[in-house]
Amino acid sequence: MSILDALDPPVVIAPSDPDKVRAAVVWLHGLGADGNDFVPVAQELVRRGFDDVRFIFPHAPLRKVTINGGMEMRAWYDIVGADLDRGEDGAGVRESARIASALVEEQMALGIEPGRIVLAGFSQGGAIALHAALRFPRLLAGVLALSTYLPLPKTVADEVRSENRDLAIFLAHGSEDPIIPLALSDRSCDRLAEIDIEVETHTYPMPHSVCPEEIRDIANWLGRVL
Repeated sequence: MSILDALDPPVVIAPSDPDKVRAAVVWLHGLGADGNDFVPVAQELVRRGFDDVRFIFPHAPLRKVTINGGMEMRAWYDIVGADLDRGEDGAGVRESARIASALVEEQMALGIEPGRIVLAGFSQGGAIALHAALRFPRLLAGVLALSTYLPLPKTVADEVRSENRDLAIFLAHGSEDPIIPLALSDRSCDRLAEIDIEVETHTYPMPHSVCPEEIRDIANWLGRVL
């Protein structure tokens, strides 16, 4: 039984003819959202020329989230408090990273080479995308990490796969983000720099969200890596 069998079926935006698919983007949503959250962004990217890309939007499992009073919601891992890099739910991060890796492997089984697959995510989903991509045993096209940070930074030096040391990383953040402070994103970049992993950073005058300028930059970056 696959780890994916326990999940609700993902939302998929793709050409009607499978033979026209030449690349894939696995996109993980943020805390409390679901796989529909970034469908409008994918539709905009399709209008910008990415009509030969399969976009896969999985739904996170339902779990109790401590910071939200133990309320059950879709979450890739638990969050204990406002200091996101303290008291991290390592088991939850690793479990969801296995889900992300399985989704990539599923696209590979459908005939997409790993170098044509991007792992993407927003907020919590971006954290999982970063964690999973750096540890994946094949070099991916890149990781698109939006309004997020690097989880479990103390383990990355020992766990990063040599295959992904040249991984293309697009890290974007809002300068007015009240949920995940820009400073946490900056610390994540510093940690990756310490282990000689380059990051392409983008900062926008926005809160914990996405803006038109960011979508433009995402399209340009996807055009390069895919």
